[in-house]
Amino acid sequence: MDNLFDCLVIGGGVVGSAIARELSRYRLKIGVLEKNLDVCYETSGRNTAVIHGGFAYNTGSLKARFCVEGNRGMTKLADDLDFKFIRTGKVLIGNSEEDMASLKRTMAQGERNGVEGLTLIDGEKLHEMVPTVNGKFALWSPNSGIVDPFMYTIALAENAARNGVKYFLDNEVTAISHGTDGNYCVTTRRGVYHTRWVVNSAGLGCREISDMLGLTGYRVIFSKDHYIILDQRCGVDVPLPRYTVPSNTYMGIHVTPTVDGNVLVGPDAEERPALPRSAGSSAALYDVPQKNIDFLAEDASILWPHIHKKDYIRTYCGILPKWVDENGVIQDFKIEIRDDVAPRAVNLVGIESPGLTCAVPIARHVLDMMKEREPFEENPNFNGRRKGIRRFADMTDEERAEAIRQNPDYGELVCRCEKVSKAEILQAIHNPLGVETMTGIKYRTRSMMGRCQGGYCQMRVERMIEEEKGRRETEVLYNRQGSQVLFDKVREAQR
Repeated sequence: MDNLFDCLVIGGGVVGSAIARELSRYRLKIGVLEKNLDVCYETSGRNTAVIHGGFAYNTGSLKARFCVEGNRGMTKLADDLDFKFIRTGKVLIGNSEEDMASLKRTMAQGERNGVEGLTLIDGEKLHEMVPTVNGKFALWSPNSGIVDPFMYTIALAENAARNGVKYFLDNEVTAISHGTDGNYCVTTRRGVYHTRWVVNSAGLGCREISDMLGLTGYRVIFSKDHYIILDQRCGVDVPLPRYTVPSNTYMGIHVTPTVDGNVLVGPDAEERPALPRSAGSSAALYDVPQKNIDFLAEDASILWPHIHKKDYIRTYCGILPKWVDENGVIQDFKIEIRDDVAPRAVNLVGIESPGLTCAVPIARHVLDMMKEREPFEENPNFNGRRKGIRRFADMTDEERAEAIRQNPDYGELVCRCEKVSKAEILQAIHNPLGVETMTGIKYRTRSMMGRCQGGYCQMRVERMIEEEKGRRETEVLYNRQGSQVLFDKVREAQR
């Protein structure tokens, strides 16, 4: 049977792609079913992009354990997979006696969790490290950092694909049944697949997939988190993430640099008891109301009084799935195999923050659980390294001259704000996952991410997709089905 897999991973976000990559270390036929047109359109790409230290999570929890492990391994992972990660460190800023007591508890919890290097610093040291901040003292976490969440997720997925994993995009799962042959039949909006193993890594859809597997009863709520993106000229004043005193459920509104020099303000956290069906395809789900923007700026200004509307270049929001008990208390990650109900099915529920940091440790844990039940033969051809698109903006003048000599397309800038060349756009269009959307090219190159937000380059990118993929004007999508960039030719439509 051509469509019989050893394992199907449902959900191609950062955790699903990390699982697929770990599975590709073995001689297995692996597929990933992703409902969106790319792997980073939901929670994996819509977050603060911070690699957490592991001090803010209950001792003994999977969140604490995997966060510490993921943080320690991030430098090597970024080197292996060629994505941006900067170990900036992070400060948690306080001003009152209550804040100091809370930071001391946080520090003690972090030390129990195995976090290294945590230090309480006074106001003089704090302002030496971050001169523009308001605060009397802080907890300093030297091992925290920031990452490019898009390229982190894409890098995991591309490396998995290079090692034989098949990605099936635009394949939302609608039903799962257990056949008499012991295999699972997984139905999507695009077709039917059969597999011996199923991994539920569906993120926002984790509860629905869990129910399809017969693992019912989980209560999942959703936190909608809004952000403001500030211009890169603000990044000079924000060398590292600055947070308020945390709780175990919410890290508060903070000010964070990105690996490319922008500044993020946020998030707030609006609880949603449920999402509309097919939430990932609903553009309205990711709206950012003006009241939220105003609240973010006002609240964050207490910490960093340099937030001005002239520096806003974009807003966005993300949504986190949180598993809660009957009293609404947020629970730890749920990662289980219930042999009595759904044998050879790994069920992941409530993989929220710090999921970005924890992705690879979660994947290893999933693999260990599977190997306890079935031996896997190692894949001798597995290659854990990946080389990404070489960025013109990151080259020295000498490197640019050599790159243009080898490939003249590096000499033509398509995006002026971010200095993205034609060569980079072409490489992104021909990406290993077969993604053809405008945002797919945007996330892989940073075109359309600068001050003008695509005012200069967007239509040039659209035309290049047409030409390279043989698409008509009306077939190029922005990010999801139904999001055509162009619907008709204006002059012809008026005739």
